[in-house]
Amino acid sequence: MTENVEACGIPSLSSYVRGKDVESGQWVYVLSARAVLDDSFASLTLKRRLESGRASPAEVPDGVIAGRVALADTETIQEALAAAAEAAKIWRAAPLATRFDGWMQLLRATIDEHEDELINLLTLEGHPLELAKWELSGMRELTRIETAEYLRGQMRQDFAIDGRRNIVRRQADGVVCVTPPANAPLVSALLGTMCIPGGNAAVIRAPRSAPYGVTYVLRRLVVPILEELGAPPGLLNVVCGNPGPMLDIWLDSPHVDDIMYFGDVPTGLKVERRCVDAGKKPILELAGNDVVLVWKDADLDRAADALAESFYGSGQLCMIPNQAVVHPDVADDLIDRVAQRARRLHPGYPDQEGVLLSPVLRHDKFNDFLKDAVDKGATVVTGGHGMEIDGTRSSSGFFLEPTVLRVDGLGEARELKAVKHETFFPLLPIVVPKSTDDETLLDAFIDFTNSNVYGLRNSLWTADDEVTDRFVAETVTGGLLKVNDSHIAFTAPLPSHGGTGFTGGAFGEANYPVLRTTHLQGVSVIRSDPARSAGLSAKDTKDTKETEDTEGARGAKGTKGAQNEGEVSDALAR
Repeated sequence: MTENVEACGIPSLSSYVRGKDVESGQWVYVLSARAVLDDSFASLTLKRRLESGRASPAEVPDGVIAGRVALADTETIQEALAAAAEAAKIWRAAPLATRFDGWMQLLRATIDEHEDELINLLTLEGHPLELAKWELSGMRELTRIETAEYLRGQMRQDFAIDGRRNIVRRQADGVVCVTPPANAPLVSALLGTMCIPGGNAAVIRAPRSAPYGVTYVLRRLVVPILEELGAPPGLLNVVCGNPGPMLDIWLDSPHVDDIMYFGDVPTGLKVERRCVDAGKKPILELAGNDVVLVWKDADLDRAADALAESFYGSGQLCMIPNQAVVHPDVADDLIDRVAQRARRLHPGYPDQEGVLLSPVLRHDKFNDFLKDAVDKGATVVTGGHGMEIDGTRSSSGFFLEPTVLRVDGLGEARELKAVKHETFFPLLPIVVPKSTDDETLLDAFIDFTNSNVYGLRNSLWTADDEVTDRFVAETVTGGLLKVNDSHIAFTAPLPSHGGTGFTGGAFGEANYPVLRTTHLQGVSVIRSDPARSAGLSAKDTKDTKETEDTEGARGAKGTKGAQNEGEVSDALAR
């Protein structure tokens, strides 16, 4: 389709490269979540007709098309990488007061100011309203002053030792390419932009399945932040395209330094190997298979609330509880409470209040995992069926009933697919070990958690400080541990993402993008003036910070000036 943007009368967004909007004449269309839920087959057919040029937007009833995004061609993608490489050389020399402090303050203010707009965009992606609010809370915690202070401290530290000025700092990797997942593209793209305060430039792919929210937020909300900071054109580039061809271009490009990939484990591990072979840093956000441990003295109502978080978005989130191990003394009581909460959940349109369940497009894997569990001795406590948007059971409905399984015996539990692997649908196995003494049980609980081949989040519910201390000291898997807290809650300055094992690949750990896309560098300086070197003291460190803050306040002039000053030793203050 090549019709003029203004003439078509629907929200249209272009690629954004080198500070300019770039049209291509080809569009990816986004249909409203209500239209898709009301008739998925007709919606898919319409989308294909629109994108192939066999239908015009003028033929479509109002409210069906939510927006469209330009499809980037190869030339545009390569231009985005070149622009990012040029911008990165300038931006990495900008003072931390500009590129870090200024960014964090403005991003937080932007999120607060545009909260309703962001939530609307998330529901457009099909996220239930309550889930959208939760997602946005994660970005708020990531930009809180406590998080900013922690990250700022990691970015640079100065020491005056024996006449030397020694600096340990994190230096930007350069150009970071981000490919967010189809299930949470908008917030994952925002997370990806957190490489920018580290001194990097970013190229972000808007996924073809849901490109509008990503492109809108980056172009309309994030770009103005960079303009206010005086960032160079090309620091942030947004292109929509197919993941395979775009990844090939990224891997072949000499401009690319890091690739941040969100997605499934098999594909992610292949991406990791290809990145290493191409000399790129892989940063993976893959599946989670989180464990929740519930001890005999736990607050069962609060623990049940946390386990019911397993059904947020119908389980199609990486950081929800995927399995629970419960002390046999309280297992019956806890399972009953979780089942009650599961039965109260209902489907609906994403913009409706109180809806937490999302559509699950394919039910075959759910049915396979459920059958495997039952065949191996698990009991279905509640759920186990498909349903329509009105909640009636149906094998052809979009939704799945929140399903709770009871699995007796800890030793055999890992044989179940639903325990061994991430499910990504609303199926929660609750494992009940055989009764034995508490010391043996606690050993088994911790060993079971550490045997998980994934490692995103793990959590514990107990009133016993000794149990807590052992859990914290001996649990080695996961990027985040929670005790007596919502499993999915974001809380500054703890990381929101990242983990070990299959979750983060061979280089996996807790993920603060500003740290993961930078590298440690040590610097030692002895001034050519012996008198000045001899007088080096802590005051120099204080003067460095004051100089940095003053120059950072200059905005565009400060950024431009840092490009030249970065070639001399005084630029170490930045």
